[in-house]
Amino acid sequence: MNRHAYKSTGISLLTGAFLIIVTMVLHPSGGSLERIVAISKTIMIAHALAILSLPFLLFGCYGLTKVLMDRWKLSILALITTSFALIAALFAALFNGLVLPYFLNQYADQLEAKADILRPISNFSFAINVPLDYVFIVGICLAILLYSVLILIERKFPAWIGYLGVVLILLAIAGGVTGFVFTSLLGFRIFVFGIATWILGSGVYLFRHRE
Repeated sequence: MNRHAYKSTGISLLTGAFLIIVTMVLHPSGGSLERIVAISKTIMIAHALAILSLPFLLFGCYGLTKVLMDRWKLSILALITTSFALIAALFAALFNGLVLPYFLNQYADQLEAKADILRPISNFSFAINVPLDYVFIVGICLAILLYSVLILIERKFPAWIGYLGVVLILLAIAGGVTGFVFTSLLGFRIFVFGIATWILGSGVYLFRHRE
């Protein structure tokens, strides 16, 4: 990769991180069917931004993968794992953030009358969302751990980025062991803000990288 490619992938990583931060800031808490309909525009905008961030993040991780390429090609494994995580995030955002609000808006004037039908559909959507969130969380944690270890081994980025990634993953593991609910809005915000910090740091140094 040449200098311009590092800059473009670095900018892409920074853009993706910025978009997921904005998504988490805008993301409202859920609730009853009536509340979902009432805030449906905000929900859809927030999740549209989340979906928009995904190709930027993947392109940025491609640049990171090229910089950290090792003889075992573990950076490619990190990129593949990132791809799986982002696909899960895509479907989670589509189901809960776009499909469900759009569907419920079709019955905005009949929510009470059709509650017995609409509520199970809403619950099913959330049931799909939870495992998708966990696929995203586990996948992105594994990818960040791989990238962080390679940063510490290859020494192409400052060591603090590698140590930050390792610490974040250890905290995520500790949260999982102690029963921290990552799929709640607060839990997911804390998790996303944590990984966004690592992504921002990586993006800055990817942008500045020279062969």
